[in-house]
Amino acid sequence: MRRKPLALLALPLLLSACSGPLPQPDSGLAMPAQWQHPPAAPARMPDADWWQSFGSEELNRLIHQARASSHDLAAALARLRQARATARVEGAPVLPELNGEANANRDQLIGSTDGYSNELGATKEDRRIEHFDTLLSASYELDLWSANRSRRAAARQRLEASERDRAAVELTVTADVADTYLQVLALREQTRIARLNLDNAEQVLKLVEIRHAAGASHALELAQQRSLTANQRWQIPRLQQAEREATIVLATLLGVAVQELRIRGEFDALRAPGIQAGLPGELLVRRPDIARAEAELAAAEGDVRVARAALLPTLDLQAGLGGGAERASVLADNPLPFLILEAGLNAPIFNAGRLRAEREQALAKQEELLHDYRRAIVDGLADVEKALNALAGTERQLHGQREELEQARQGFALAEIRYRAGADTLLDSLEAQRTLFQAQDQEIQLRLARLQASVSLFKALGGGWQSGTGGGSGRGE
Repeated sequence: MRRKPLALLALPLLLSACSGPLPQPDSGLAMPAQWQHPPAAPARMPDADWWQSFGSEELNRLIHQARASSHDLAAALARLRQARATARVEGAPVLPELNGEANANRDQLIGSTDGYSNELGATKEDRRIEHFDTLLSASYELDLWSANRSRRAAARQRLEASERDRAAVELTVTADVADTYLQVLALREQTRIARLNLDNAEQVLKLVEIRHAAGASHALELAQQRSLTANQRWQIPRLQQAEREATIVLATLLGVAVQELRIRGEFDALRAPGIQAGLPGELLVRRPDIARAEAELAAAEGDVRVARAALLPTLDLQAGLGGGAERASVLADNPLPFLILEAGLNAPIFNAGRLRAEREQALAKQEELLHDYRRAIVDGLADVEKALNALAGTERQLHGQREELEQARQGFALAEIRYRAGADTLLDSLEAQRTLFQAQDQEIQLRLARLQASVSLFKALGGGWQSGTGGGSGRGE
């Protein structure tokens, strides 16, 4: 019969041991074996400095500047410090708490000392009553159901999530700076080409005006060439406006006023990088947003364990050493003469269903975060597929468009020669001009689209980030 109490005392310890660390979350999703449109050319996986593959020192400088001055990134770092402090707070109850206390009191009797002289030591000559006491106490809650360890593990997972959130913000800022910088350079190149096209149109216009003055061309031809020249002229301020707007966006990403920003790079100096996409399953450890969702789901398991433990009894232990005296010298000789031991068992009896409702709330939150985790994975796979499709599509379009551009240049040169010789009408020259102008503009747009697709692919693949390299804290207790 004496074994039963011992068995009852051992039961909480056994249950505590069975609790264990938080498990690795499982999305339950089947990952595809390969991408639908993997890159054909040999390439390498993105590294942490992926933007350097564009070959621009100016872009490298701007990204370092953005990382140092971005308000979004600074806010993410502040959230990370909050999570780190919270993890320390939540981990404190796992260890005993030790407190020290020392008090000195002095009271002054008013009126007669009769009745107090023996009890408090007061006299007619000295009405002061002094008392000194000390206390050194320790308290500890036995973690019978691993509530404190689960709370600490959940806080550590939220710290991991915060670190991965910082990495995701950093990746977004970096990709946005690269994307906007490419757009600024492309718009400048479009403006430069537009000026060259305007020069060509004005030269043809001078020829038409000479022929019209000599009676060799109709007024209609003159009006048509003037219309084409005017159309080409207003393209320049339109492109300049778009470039200024993109520059303002870039300055905002850098956290500076646009007046402080000077862009000197050239679009033609950029190179298109080769990118290896890896395997779809690798996204789980390469994308910080997916890893963040995973850590939040793991933390939810800790919350469920804490809510479950709240339904069960708790055992608190307290111990103290202390003493008291009417004179400080007496207390100094023996400051801690008394030993105090206390144990308290607390169990929920009636709380109107609050604790069970909190457990149901924790379970529902866990289910919500599971779906968030799954959505992050599906969105990540879609991001890579879209970027790969865009990259392959722009490559094919650019190959065909460059052939079109070369033919347009030859056609414009031949049309101008034949018009000068009087072999063709201006209509043929007008059509050749429009074809050339459109082909030149389209070529720049496709080059920009290919470069931006590379940025999107770098970002979709996680930008060289990998789980376990961001200062995480693990999944243990």
